[in-house]
Amino acid sequence: MTTTKTTARCARCGRALTSARALRTGYGPTCYTKVRAAAREAAAQHKAHQVAKAVELLEDGGVVPTTRTGVYYTVGTEGEIYKTARTGCTCPAGLRGKYTCYHRIAVEIVEATRQTVAYELVSAPIALGLAA
Repeated sequence: MTTTKTTARCARCGRALTSARALRTGYGPTCYTKVRAAAREAAAQHKAHQVAKAVELLEDGGVVPTTRTGVYYTVGTEGEIYKTARTGCTCPAGLRGKYTCYHRIAVEIVEATRQTVAYELVSAPIALGLAA
């Protein structure tokens, strides 16, 4: 009889997750701090309900990088797959272009964590949700 051990990986950097908190949030401690700070910054620029959906998308692992830099696959509410970048998205809301869709907000958060000057340190661990 063979058994297979699955290892949970950080949704941002791909490193193995070991702590209970990291397994719960889907991010290692350093990546968690960076993503949380980027989410706070996005919250100040967009509508709260859109940022909440973007954070949920990130927590669910619904933002996956493609082979092209800055372009990601994102998952819609019904399981559809869209190509998304900071500048646009192939979802219906993104194609209309009237408002920034939550897929683009999620990509903004991910991309902000890649720039070292775009984040601040968070002293206490808090959930990725925007509740204080």
